Amino acid sequence: MLVAIASYGSSNDRHLERIINEYRSMAFAVDIVVLSNIDKRAKFGTDCIVGTPSRNPWSLPFAHKKLFAERRDQYDLFIYSEDDILVTERNISAWLEVMRVLPENEIAGFLRVEYGEDGQRNYPDVHAHFHWDAASVRRRGDYVLAHFTNEHAACFILTREQLRGALRSGRFDVAPHEGKYDLLCTAATDPYTQCGLTKFIPVSHLEEFTVHHLSNKYVGRVGAIPEEFDRQTGALLQIAEQGSRPPSLLASETKLPRGAYSKDYYEPAVPQVLERIPYAARSVLSIGCGSGSTESWLVHQGIAVTAIPLDPVICRGAAEKGVEIIEGDLRGARRRLEGRQFDCILMLKVLHLFPKPVDVLSSFGDLLAPNAPIIIQSPNMSGLPAIWRQLRNGRIEVPRTFEIANAHFSDRGNVEKWCRKAGLSSVRTVGVPHRRAAALEDIVPAIAKLALSSEMISIARREQ
Repeated sequence: MLVAIASYGSSNDRHLERIINEYRSMAFAVDIVVLSNIDKRAKFGTDCIVGTPSRNPWSLPFAHKKLFAERRDQYDLFIYSEDDILVTERNISAWLEVMRVLPENEIAGFLRVEYGEDGQRNYPDVHAHFHWDAASVRRRGDYVLAHFTNEHAACFILTREQLRGALRSGRFDVAPHEGKYDLLCTAATDPYTQCGLTKFIPVSHLEEFTVHHLSNKYVGRVGAIPEEFDRQTGALLQIAEQGSRPPSLLASETKLPRGAYSKDYYEPAVPQVLERIPYAARSVLSIGCGSGSTESWLVHQGIAVTAIPLDPVICRGAAEKGVEIIEGDLRGARRRLEGRQFDCILMLKVLHLFPKPVDVLSSFGDLLAPNAPIIIQSPNMSGLPAIWRQLRNGRIEVPRTFEIANAHFSDRGNVEKWCRKAGLSSVRTVGVPHRRAAALEDIVPAIAKLALSSEMISIARREQ
């Protein structure tokens, strides 16, 4: 097999040495090529290709594409990884085993795992808007597999036939580019995002399909702890046992660059939202519940919380903390709530993701108790933080049409218009200042606060 390892500079050389020694200890015949901006042949005794495919140093990982294309007939397996990803013989053997039962358009992949100083695991790939696709759960032989929407694990394995197929697609051996992911991550995900292969994680055999991210750089910063991760994988196994394909509430990821304005499954409770829930509220409905930070906080305050989750996987933690979960798609969940009333309804950064936001507001507005508010947290796509970010990054990150972006343009005017069309009145919108502008919150006028805000909160009530 041919192994290509991207290694820019020398900061990870101690990890690179360990990885090379790991490959050399395997029972497989292995050729190793290091891709770097400096010559590492003498130091590690391997082949080394020096230079980046473009002027951007982050393009270095794309060098493996030309290498694999040139040597596609010389090896049975092709492995790419970054220089701090430890792929073991056990990983490779397990990968070969599961590939025997997968159809040609499905491919097994890995998740990264890290270890803190106390030995506790961290799963850095599980964060932000990335999530398990509950409808993708399937059995293949003795395996239960599911698709995780973050395809990046800084490594992949391809057979000779899979590489040939990827090359035939015309979208593997390509110039450095980015889109859903940045340059570094795109190089490791192209086989899945644009070459016709769908990545699945063997959930039933996770120990064999996790690879150690040796730098442990995200511990305590980004990722899921074992308790949360185990809840999710347990839910996936239960779905497989039931033999069902449960619906998700909505398509929560946008098609904008880097998934801009996608729903964050792990967003924390926002004080500006909490303080606008009526003090006397005894019942709250949350539409689009993720991991449930806001909902769990409300339960702790003695409030009865009912939630329609994004999917049946992410909501396990909220359910354990006392949140009543109403699973299903939007229409089915609404039917199950018929005849009930709530003192407050929350829609936290999901309204712009529904194809027909007016219909959603109209349908659920009927569940409001007299004079009860619906609180809508939305991205402020016309605010200065959003405009500045686009200028800085040199790319458009706002939706032009829902069909193209899987998101509506969200600003004060649109959200208030949707509310009025749905028969809601007394609409009032306030800004949630960007963290860099928070210090100015008490000294700038209200109209300027909204302009300086990356998010906004609209409060509306049903017309009496």
